[in-house]
Amino acid sequence: MNQNTDSLSRTLEQKEIERKIGELGEWFHNINLDGVWTAPHHFLGDFPNIKWKYLSSIIPEDLDGASVLDLGCNAGFYSIEMKRRGAGRVVGVDVDDRYLNQARFAADVLGLQIEFKKLSVYEADSIFGQFDYVLFMGVFYHLRYPLYALDRIIKKVRRTLVFQTMIRGSEEARSWDENYNFWEKSIFSDPSFPRAYFIENSYAEDPTNWWIPNSSAAEAMLRSSGLEIVAHPETEIWICQPKNVLRNGQYILDAELAGTL
Repeated sequence: MNQNTDSLSRTLEQKEIERKIGELGEWFHNINLDGVWTAPHHFLGDFPNIKWKYLSSIIPEDLDGASVLDLGCNAGFYSIEMKRRGAGRVVGVDVDDRYLNQARFAADVLGLQIEFKKLSVYEADSIFGQFDYVLFMGVFYHLRYPLYALDRIIKKVRRTLVFQTMIRGSEEARSWDENYNFWEKSIFSDPSFPRAYFIENSYAEDPTNWWIPNSSAAEAMLRSSGLEIVAHPETEIWICQPKNVLRNGQYILDAELAGTL
């Protein structure tokens, strides 16, 4: 086969990829599928690569067979990147069939073996085993019960949780006293005091945006779930490790539901 024939064959393959990308609906992840981009006109730019660039120097280049759970995987960008770095078992979870179909197609085009499941993040702890890396990116603020979900997800984290949430309000995270007396009210007027904004109707034309924390609240909730923050590479991203996730031998969620926390 000569060079012109090779070029024509590749062009035809790319046309087929373009056709399939279009058939699968609007993409939120911009992924390069053999030279064809899935969301080249994304309103956030080259998303989520603009987030990945802050993680790429923190995640080991050789994951050496590490297991990965990607919660709210969307079209699979992060699952794909982790698999490319040598991850072993990679499981992507989402509730949206459109995203899951996109993810499966992207992994197939790139020749990567990734398992995609239709599950709510509230059901993630039903997946067998723990994972070396759990990615919980771009989901927290879409949940009506975010801390409940985080406490359930903790059960899946063997080594590292990569957490990302939209942040609104103050981006300053400060240290606060362990306790304040009943008559202390001024702290609640401080914009950097932990707070999460409740969206009753819709934000950014998205009715699934429920709770949006400021930076102090995001960090406080991570610590409250028994995690230790080991890195904060970007305004919306935290790298965490399990530290005090068990209380008297029980996970925090189980103790809370049993009334023993």
